[in-house]
Amino acid sequence: MEVKGKRVLITGGSSGIGFALAQALSERGARVFITGRRRAALDQALASLPSAQGVTADVGTQAGRILSLDGVHAAFGGLDILVNNAGAVRAGRLETLSEDEIAAMVNVDLLAPILLTRSAIPLLRASGDAAVVNISSGMGLIGAPFYSVYAAVKAGIAHFGEALRRELDGEGVHVLTVYPGGTDTPMMKSNNAGASLGFVLEPAAAVAAATVDGLNAGALSVVRGGEARANMISLNRADPAAVDARFRAMKAAFEEAVRSHSSL
Repeated sequence: MEVKGKRVLITGGSSGIGFALAQALSERGARVFITGRRRAALDQALASLPSAQGVTADVGTQAGRILSLDGVHAAFGGLDILVNNAGAVRAGRLETLSEDEIAAMVNVDLLAPILLTRSAIPLLRASGDAAVVNISSGMGLIGAPFYSVYAAVKAGIAHFGEALRRELDGEGVHVLTVYPGGTDTPMMKSNNAGASLGFVLEPAAAVAAATVDGLNAGALSVVRGGEARANMISLNRADPAAVDARFRAMKAAFEEAVRSHSSL
């Protein structure tokens, strides 16, 4: 897919990977529309993206999803690329998470993108050369302790994308799934796990560039994390007990480092 001239909606586009994608796509000639829950952050992002438009909207709500789709349609007359990027995370032992925290992750990371995509399909199909980009996570491929709910919803959005890609095959709508590793974004500010625990943060711009390259190439997925992540994914498939042992060795330190990780 050639992204130049494409009409793009990016949820959670005011910061992090979403903002980096807005920059990268704008630089390559796409027409970008971003949404975000926080008005001040959205205004700041739009000030840095002079060619972009946007609206304050919480896609975790029906009203926010309507605002998002109505906004991009009013701005550009249609939609070619939907990027489901808005996300929420809360780390911790499952029994310590509140029902509200669990529900927030399920809603924002899984239910909202499914419902937004469902509503967007007529616009995307009308494009004739469209794409849905789902931002999953490396934890959608390798479940980590103290991230049980987050891993579940990120694996869920990945399999949603895989199934939807096959459902829409031949209908002019491609589906790309992106699996970022640790990324230097506001969502990670409250995570105190460092390189010794496997959290090496890469710039959001690097994830964005790889995602745009994946769109251009018609890729099915983009997996970040380099050779180390690829090896861990292979090991998790071939010998998951070995991955269990790796986590067991650092379990106490890992729990302490991520106990405050929250972005809901």
